[in-house]
Amino acid sequence: MTGLSDIRIIAVEQYGAGPFGSLHLAELGADVIKIEDARTGGDIGRHVPPFAEDDDSLFFQSFNRNKRSICLDLSVPAGVAVLHRLVEGADALMYNLRGDVPDKLGLRYADLSHLNPRLVVCSLSGYGMTGPRRAEPAYDYVVQGLAAWMDLTGDPAGPPTKSGLSLVDYCGGVVAAMSLLAGIHVARRDGVGGECDVSLFDTAMAMLSYPATWFLTRGHETRRKTRSAHPSVVPFGAYPTADGWLMLACVKPVFFERLTKVLGVAEVAADPRFATLAGRQAHQAELDAVLDSALSRHGTDHWVGLLSAAG
Repeated sequence: MTGLSDIRIIAVEQYGAGPFGSLHLAELGADVIKIEDARTGGDIGRHVPPFAEDDDSLFFQSFNRNKRSICLDLSVPAGVAVLHRLVEGADALMYNLRGDVPDKLGLRYADLSHLNPRLVVCSLSGYGMTGPRRAEPAYDYVVQGLAAWMDLTGDPAGPPTKSGLSLVDYCGGVVAAMSLLAGIHVARRDGVGGECDVSLFDTAMAMLSYPATWFLTRGHETRRKTRSAHPSVVPFGAYPTADGWLMLACVKPVFFERLTKVLGVAEVAADPRFATLAGRQAHQAELDAVLDSALSRHGTDHWVGLLSAAG
């Protein structure tokens, strides 16, 4: 898709979060020019194992395909001069740096607006451009802990657990990309650019969504459940079969009815205890026992075939 082919973005970025955001813009056709730090041999992602050799890696390619790249030393005038030339012809400058670094490098909108008044500057930092933690570095796993994601993930009897993917980085990158596009829209409409201030911590807190709403509104603290089960919808989680596992997700009544028919326990759907979402949540242990018993009669492939056929 080339929907953003008329947009040029200068990306002073490294490792995961920033490159993941600009990757989506490049995939949509934007001309993304990646600025790598000449003092460190380029983006540290080039050296992340496994499969790293000759200043390149599969990790790096996963985040940086479809971009152009240049190494600059932004601590010296010659490097800054090249960056300024690039900015003059760009729609946006985005970076994932500590909140205090852009001021030191002269990367704020106030530093660059004389070169290009329509420029949109998008910052993706750990804790934002202002506040007491602006100068602190941040990484996905750390923020997953700070924002309580690790308290919501994993088995109840186990330790705090991170997501299997770097979702704070990924979500932060996507939010930054969306903010940047909104900024470009405003700049093209009004003729004046500006700044976007996105942080990993703010993004992670916002992603708490309904568990945060439950807690802040009614004081309800969401607890981890076994088998990666949903906190309120039942059945919705991992269930064992004769030879493995499968995920069941029955949000709508029709799905629960179809499930019980396929498993040969259609009478369960008519049981008053399980007739509603609230009832199934209140009697989850009894319902899970019935489903476990039924599923144990055959293997995963058998059930997946029947469930898929049933819609």
